[in-house]
Amino acid sequence: MNTLTDTELAGFSKLMFDAAGITLAASKKALVSGRLGRRLQLLGCASFTEYLGHLQRNAHERQQAIDLLTTNETYFFREPRHFSFLAEQIIPKVEPDRTFRVWSAACSSGEEPYSVAMVLAERLGQRPWEILASDISTRVLEQARLGVYPIERAEKIPLPHLKSFCLKGRGAQEGQFAIQEALRGRVTFRSINLNTPLPEIGQFDLIFLRNVMIYFNTETKRQVCMRLVQALRPGGHLCIGHSESLNGLDSSLRMVQPAVYRKDDEGVRA
Repeated sequence: MNTLTDTELAGFSKLMFDAAGITLAASKKALVSGRLGRRLQLLGCASFTEYLGHLQRNAHERQQAIDLLTTNETYFFREPRHFSFLAEQIIPKVEPDRTFRVWSAACSSGEEPYSVAMVLAERLGQRPWEILASDISTRVLEQARLGVYPIERAEKIPLPHLKSFCLKGRGAQEGQFAIQEALRGRVTFRSINLNTPLPEIGQFDLIFLRNVMIYFNTETKRQVCMRLVQALRPGGHLCIGHSESLNGLDSSLRMVQPAVYRKDDEGVRA
């Protein structure tokens, strides 16, 4: 069995930082070794050093490694206070004739954007709204587009939403549930790297970027935050994880409740 050296860990850490702004600490050595070890065996690489060289030459395999090393823990209606804030504080003030736009900027396997979609479908009905969901991992984006999950993943979904927007699998699909097709159609999935200039995606009324910036250093956080602010409409909101903070970052955002920030109407700091 190949042993991952500190030098090799540093090589993978540089790869992840250059690609996604994520720093792999020394404490992640076992995780890196475990997640990439099977790729070494599959490709017949004699060492992690040989595999690193392969990554530098092969963009497809580099994406595979990024997918494997990206942590994608998520579940439906995670941090429920954000969804309550959306339903009770943001939606009542939505302009009726303008499309309400939400960006789930690290959507993982889709639980977050589909949770948002359920709230919007319930509260906005036929009024115009849309969701962009993005992630750097192509693997989880494929899962998200399908919108099919093990039935145990439904435990956090409020029962009215579960009945209205989810379909229980039968026969060969028993033990799974699917997001209603009409709801899936309101969510667009794209591969977007937050550590590089953003593509043309327009501006949003609400952006979710939760439990991601804890993996960034201060300068990367500042750069990512700057890009998010540019993609946020004046008066729009940004939700981050409750274990995260934007303190000390140069932005036009002000906290309105823990882990929820609002962009000043004028686009400048108040």
